[in-house]
Amino acid sequence: MAKVTRQVIKIDEELCNGCGLCVPSCAEGAIQIIDGKAKLVQDRYCDGLGACLGECPQGALSFEERDTEEYDESAVEEHLKKIGRAPQPHAAPKPHAHHGGGGCPSAKMFDFRAKDEVAKPAGESVQIESELRQWPVKLNLVNPGAPYFQDADLLVAADCTAFAYGSLHPDFLRGKALVIGCPKFDDIDAYVAKLHAIVTQNNIKSVTVLHMEVPCCFGIVAAAKQAVEASGKSIPVIVRTVSLQGEITEPKGMAAMF
Repeated sequence: MAKVTRQVIKIDEELCNGCGLCVPSCAEGAIQIIDGKAKLVQDRYCDGLGACLGECPQGALSFEERDTEEYDESAVEEHLKKIGRAPQPHAAPKPHAHHGGGGCPSAKMFDFRAKDEVAKPAGESVQIESELRQWPVKLNLVNPGAPYFQDADLLVAADCTAFAYGSLHPDFLRGKALVIGCPKFDDIDAYVAKLHAIVTQNNIKSVTVLHMEVPCCFGIVAAAKQAVEASGKSIPVIVRTVSLQGEITEPKGMAAMF
């Protein structure tokens, strides 16, 4: 099989304690516990989306980009049968290199940026359009090597902000790549690792962090700040806070900037 350059999971065996939490999170069965350590069974079973990243309490999982086999959906189906796991229903088609994809349709990558180039008819009724330019958007699912991150302004939004702030799409999302998460329920270290990968692997022009005013939501701010600082890059990080009444608490132009 031809080799391609793409993202695959890297497992630090010194950090891994064999807890096995990463195994069920990999829908393709690419990770197994062998001799007390998590192992990537075959590169062609790994879809490169990183759904397993947030499951490791030891921080032993990360992405690496290297020359390897392409993701092989047919091989994954056969592998899952052999280990007694049912293949995911409605599996996404085999992806091209660098473009993500895999067995779970909710994680299949889509790039919607081309819709920005479509002219809108004159006199069209006024309605709020979606400004979403890609899929997936969950921080635990996005591929840091996805093309929509290159040369992008990045919006890092807490899950609840989209429901609390009604004008999020035109005011914050327009023209930006998006990642979302909930720092209360997810692993912040995994967030830092994924954001760091996005920042280091791409020319990110700016980072806007949108979070709720509740204390637990400040974790996503800390994750973004740590990721940018660890990258060593000079990237402006703008922080905006949404109140529980759906208002931006800082006056326009007065957002906190790191």
